[in-house]
Order: sequence, then C-alpha cells, then structure tokens
Amino acid sequence: MRSRNGRHDRQLTVIIVTANPAVVLEIATATDAGMVRPHNEDSIAAHPEIGLAVLADGMGGYNAGEVASGMAVAMLTAEMKRALEAHSPHGIGVAGEPLAVKLIKENSAKANAAIYEAARSQPQYAGMGTTLVMALFYDQRMTVGHVGDSRLYRLRTGRFEQITRDHSLLQEQIDGGLITREQARYSRNRNLVTRAVGVDPEVETEIHTYEVEPGDIYLLCSDGLSDMIPDQGIHDALGALQSNLPLAARQLVQLANDSGGRDNISVILVRV
Repeated sequence: MRSRNGRHDRQLTVIIVTANPAVVLEIATATDAGMVRPHNEDSIAAHPEIGLAVLADGMGGYNAGEVASGMAVAMLTAEMKRALEAHSPHGIGVAGEPLAVKLIKENSAKANAAIYEAARSQPQYAGMGTTLVMALFYDQRMTVGHVGDSRLYRLRTGRFEQITRDHSLLQEQIDGGLITREQARYSRNRNLVTRAVGVDPEVETEIHTYEVEPGDIYLLCSDGLSDMIPDQGIHDALGALQSNLPLAARQLVQLANDSGGRDNISVILVRV
C-alpha cells in the first residue's frame, strides 16, 4: 500500500502479517493533508509480506515535495522487496541484522541519488528533498533507518518513548543546552532539518537495530503529528486506543487537525 492523499482525504489500512511465524504484525496507516496545506506531500507504504514500513515527508517548491517523497517511498519499497524476496532476513538468525542494515543503507543511498539528480536536472524540482523513516521487522528484531525529523516511537508495557533522534536545528539546540524541549515546541525553527534525502549528492542514513517484544506498538509519523501534539498527548491517545489500531491512527490524525493541522499528517502504527 502506498498513499498520497489530497486535502481532508484519509486512508486507513489494516494488515495482518502471518507469513513469518517469528514476527506477526498488525499494521494500520493514515495520512491527511491537514487543515492548511492544499495538497499532501507525505508518502507512506506498508508491505506486510516483507515486514516493511516506510514514511517520507517531502519538501520543496510546488508539488516538488510530493515528487521527492513519492520517489523515495517507491524506490525503497521496490528495491527492498526485490532484495528480500531473493534473500529474506526472516528466520536466518544473526545474519538478518547485517543484511537489513546493508539493504537500508544501500537503497536509501540510491533514492538519494535519484532525487538529487531529478532536482539538479529539472528546474521545477530544484531544491526538493524529503525526510525518511523506515522500519524492517524480522526474526524478533527491527532495524530502523531515518533521515530528518520524521520519527519512530515505541509503546511498550505502558512506556512511550521516541526511538529516533531528529536531524534538525532544534535537536542540535536542545543537545547544546541552548533551549529546553518545552521551548522547542514554540520555536520558529521547528521545520529546519539538518539532513534530508535528495538535497546533497550523498546522505548519511542513521540506522539502528532493536529487539522487539510481543505487545510492542511502534509509531512512524511525520512532523505534522509530532509538531502539533506533545508526546504525552500522543501517548494518551495511543494508550487509550491501543486495542484498535485503525481507530488509534484515525484519532491521532484528528487530534493534529483539531490542534490546527498546519502540516500534512501521516502515521503508521505497527503492533508486534
């Protein structure tokens, strides 16, 4: 499933993964243009047959952000699917993690090169780029790759935490002790990323691997959610509705819109 929806359109999908007995997943997705933007520049994809979820938040001139995010999601899912069908990491033990890291690194680099070349060669796409967050589930593990400020969170036994670390000016200011996290919520620099796919000839994708546990819920989201709703608000909504992932996804989008919906909003929820 891949989606880029227009204003006020929403898409919700639930998928049960049963092909891999080592990791059974339930996935729900939602994306919305928000209350201000005329069109949706986010792109999302969920491929249960390979345990893959991908989310990208595009940036650039008119329609260019949508082109960048769409290229990233389409290329990554196609390349990852082809590679994993030939040599899936499912069920091959410790060999799974090196393969997962290799595939995410190589294919995000390919997507970066393609977007960069399109932006360089076509004036209407000059300066376009996209954030990226992707998760590959296999053999009771999850390997995450991300670039920019789209995020991945984990809800485990009542504890909700951000797993990825933003590549943004605000995060650097927080790390340097210049501002607090609360002050960051009201900063005018919230949308300034320090790393994005397609902006430079090469990009460094941050990649980490984590053990997954039964009952874990993972949230991939664009900053249209995390900028509008504080982490505690996301936790409260997800905790209250965790037994119904489609409803939880819809409620998270609605909360962001109720708070102003200043940006496109996309979420992918994955329950182990």
